[in-house]
Amino acid sequence: MQTETSQLTGLHHFYEWEASQSDQAYLKQPEGDKWMDYTWGEVGNQARRMATALKAMNLPEKSNIGIVSKNCAHWMIADLAIMMSGYVSVPFYATLTAERLNEVLVHSECKVLFVGKLDDWDSMKAGVPSNVQVISFPQYSASSKIEGEGFLKWNDLIANHEPQTENYLPDPDDLFTVMYTSGTTGTPKGVMHSYRTMANAMNVGMDIFDMRHAGNRFLSYLPLCHIAERNIVESASLYTGATVHFSESLETFAKNLQDTKPTHFIAVPRIWTKFHLGILQKMPQEQLEQMLASPAADQVRAQIKAGLGLGEAKLLLTGAAPMPKSLLNWYKNLGLNIQEVYGMTENVGMTSYMRPDSLNYGTVGKAYPKAEIKIDTDTNEILTRSPWLMLGYFKDLEKSEETLKDGWLHTGDMGKLDGEGYLSITGRVKDTFKSAKGEFIAPAPIEFGFAKNHFIEQICIVGRGLPQPVALVVLSEVGQATAKDEIVKSFEEMLDTVNEKLLNYERIQKIVVVKEPWGVENNILTPTLKIKRNQVEEKYQDSLENWYGQADTIVFE
Repeated sequence: MQTETSQLTGLHHFYEWEASQSDQAYLKQPEGDKWMDYTWGEVGNQARRMATALKAMNLPEKSNIGIVSKNCAHWMIADLAIMMSGYVSVPFYATLTAERLNEVLVHSECKVLFVGKLDDWDSMKAGVPSNVQVISFPQYSASSKIEGEGFLKWNDLIANHEPQTENYLPDPDDLFTVMYTSGTTGTPKGVMHSYRTMANAMNVGMDIFDMRHAGNRFLSYLPLCHIAERNIVESASLYTGATVHFSESLETFAKNLQDTKPTHFIAVPRIWTKFHLGILQKMPQEQLEQMLASPAADQVRAQIKAGLGLGEAKLLLTGAAPMPKSLLNWYKNLGLNIQEVYGMTENVGMTSYMRPDSLNYGTVGKAYPKAEIKIDTDTNEILTRSPWLMLGYFKDLEKSEETLKDGWLHTGDMGKLDGEGYLSITGRVKDTFKSAKGEFIAPAPIEFGFAKNHFIEQICIVGRGLPQPVALVVLSEVGQATAKDEIVKSFEEMLDTVNEKLLNYERIQKIVVVKEPWGVENNILTPTLKIKRNQVEEKYQDSLENWYGQADTIVFE
């Protein structure tokens, strides 16, 4: 089968690197202070053996095979094995509850499930249907607990099967993966991408993001089952022959980042915020400004970048949620030019991006080459089309037709385009709520106004049915260590500043400081750290009227 160069898949490229740089390190797995290297040749050997093992199970052609694990070397080796055997990979978030895991496993019709690096397998395993064959990864601390009747072990399968000798090449139009969305607004949907849609995206992305040369390094820590990591780390490494380092744990993340010194690095805004607060804890803003105005400014910038592990970074990206303009400018002053990217699983995360030579902060840049963006004149919804749109949602024709109309993807996000083609996101269509006064309020733009306050870690504007909206906030580590009177003073001043710029019906009536942080474990954040507004409203709905009626402007739960 002949395939156009522009349609070569990640698997095509893997075979090239396996042959040409067999002894070079591809995947680097941390184990304490040491790194275990997997060369391109070793990765190929294990993937080929696992492909033989999978085919020996006599599964139906193009069966769906699941992966549930934190990022690790065997995650990517398993994915390659699935490709080599002609099956379809279906990755799942490693933080799913048993109920949620069962929901997506049943819906996806997975025949086999790779289970790997997990924090709490005991609470998840009840979600695996009895007819699903489990294969457990080796070497990770939690893997020893991944056991059960009929479970297979990776190392046993590798030892008992010969490597596949053929270089299986999928057709570009074959289904490559089913990726379930993180479920911000409800039940996750299974987004279907072909090898062609991924190839179309990668061939544009590699040029834009300076990836077509040797020596690139990635740190893989955002979930590989999310489109950003799957595209910018896994696929990019296959297409370019780059090395992938993994993060061992949250506790070792800073050290792993420093050891890796990535050339390309993407982080969600919450991580950039944590870096920001960490720097300010060591060097208060006033002192930092003085240092950056001194003759030693370049040395200070270099020291901060090296301390973060970003001293050799050529590309810094942020996505998955809006990044405050003030924070982007703060990093720019340090010599770290962060480019905002915007997209969704349904279009391989590639709607628009910020060009490095025109950092128009406050927007999410312009459309990618070969992509188009327009705004629905009735709803202000962002619509986009490109050669990398999804095929549709797995087993959901109705939702597919609702989302893909006449070749345009309906994103669900609201936005506006300026005369130069820069896109600004103004909120989610479904996030808009109606106050008791009958006015519709879009919370996201209001939340941006609170971004400069270092005492705030998370914020969510609510107010469905209230006369005026209320800001619910979670304190940052800096805020938690600050006296209550100082926080009240800071929040009152901030509230006055924010409200001055809002319409009367949008003005925030109160700020409520909640006790419990919002996380994945209490179902307030998605696995990609986006706030589930419906869960916030449900959690606090019984308290909102009471807080609203209190005399204090700043209320502590």
